[in-house]
Amino acid sequence: MNNGFFEALSLLGSENSVDTEVLVEKVKSALLKAIKKAYPDCEEYIRVNIDPVSRRFDMYLMRTVVDDQPTYYNEINIDEARTIDPRAYVGGTVEYPLDAAKFGRAAAQSAKQSIKGDLREISRENILNQFGEKENECISAVVSQVEPGSGTVTVVYDKTELYLFRNEQIPGERFREGQQIKVFVTGIANKAKKPIIKISRAHRDLVKRLFELEVPEIYDGIVEIKSISREAGARTKVAVWSADPNVDAVGACIGPKRTRIQAVVNELNGEKIDIINYSEDPAEFIAKALAPAKVIKVDVAEGESKECTVVVPNDQLSLAIGNRGQNAKLAAKLTGYKIDIKPEFEIPIKGLEPEAE
Repeated sequence: MNNGFFEALSLLGSENSVDTEVLVEKVKSALLKAIKKAYPDCEEYIRVNIDPVSRRFDMYLMRTVVDDQPTYYNEINIDEARTIDPRAYVGGTVEYPLDAAKFGRAAAQSAKQSIKGDLREISRENILNQFGEKENECISAVVSQVEPGSGTVTVVYDKTELYLFRNEQIPGERFREGQQIKVFVTGIANKAKKPIIKISRAHRDLVKRLFELEVPEIYDGIVEIKSISREAGARTKVAVWSADPNVDAVGACIGPKRTRIQAVVNELNGEKIDIINYSEDPAEFIAKALAPAKVIKVDVAEGESKECTVVVPNDQLSLAIGNRGQNAKLAAKLTGYKIDIKPEFEIPIKGLEPEAE
């Protein structure tokens, strides 16, 4: 019976990510409450021993040996006492074994509910402790399951299952069981009850954290990522700045033989990444943000409207705008300016000649 109890205890602990020692104390506390209901006014005489190492599980009531009829729960007649301990004597005590079955259904249910309530609180605290410092950070997790219908991917991080929903995935990416992936922890919802860890691979700050992992100069604070705009699965633009004039911010992010930027691109399944130098001059920054297109002129509107007009060579117009306006949109998000792109020369549309009368 004890073996079954300890196997159930171990399973309960692993399923709820709870240390066995903590779980034992919670189970012991719940059992004590249940026993007290069955044996009122005997709190100081109740003993519960649970030892997972020796696999010992004992519940007993310390009873005082008397030579006549017992008056209280904590008393026992000398004749019955000697069936438990032949050395028992009047005035001494014996350990009277308790059977959980005798507590009654109400007592057992009380213990069960108490344990479940404690486990929920332990689980809540464990998750908050585990992920409290992981908010807005990048973590490595292993894919454990891919749901064919919804596309939801279950990943495991430090024995905890997390769910990567389709709208937080990079469009078009495929996962396989056992695959290790990087995810960005966007936040923790429902902290007061059952915490939900929200993760994403489409969030722009995932790119930021990946560059921090790959570029020592960013980690050391020499190179700073000033701004990021992203269309997950297609293209990302990153504006960087160097605090040291001797350190090339763009070069540091690209790395020797493009190793650093390639590591990030590989993690993002081939997503294109433009690294540009940040500038305090809005016109210069906007021109750089429209890369790979070349820019002839940038006219920034006066006032606080944050609008500008950009002139590009005619053969660069489609490149500056990008497929479905992607390049222009990303440049606008990166700089915070509304960008109106115009060709260098307006090409007149020839009309039909009027017919002679």
